[in-house]
Amino acid sequence: MTAIARFGAIALDSRDPRGLAVFYRALLDFDLRYESDELVVLQGSKVTLTIEHVADHRPPDWPNNAVPKQMHLDLFVTDLDAAERAAIDCGATKPDFQPAPERWRVLIDPSGHPLCLTIAPGTDR
Repeated sequence: MTAIARFGAIALDSRDPRGLAVFYRALLDFDLRYESDELVVLQGSKVTLTIEHVADHRPPDWPNNAVPKQMHLDLFVTDLDAAERAAIDCGATKPDFQPAPERWRVLIDPSGHPLCLTIAPGTDR
């Protein structure tokens, strides 16, 4: 079987992406690859961590479950349209709302978790 995508990044939501990035850079000694008010991209030796701005982010209240643990996968692809079709064929669904369909596509896995098919940061289409 040929892979549809390659693992891209672990994406964390935050009200303060830059502040959270400072924490993870210190904790993991990751390199800063990209930074804006909306997105910070950190790179480790084998993994990319993105921290994305979500204005109304509510942190999980672990170990309770009123606000469950949250994260999603960013999967890097070279062709968004082809990867989207293949992922849907595997069982993903596509919600109507797509915030930036020219750069990434939000899909929902069979258990309801969001994931993004995306062009790698710094890559032109």
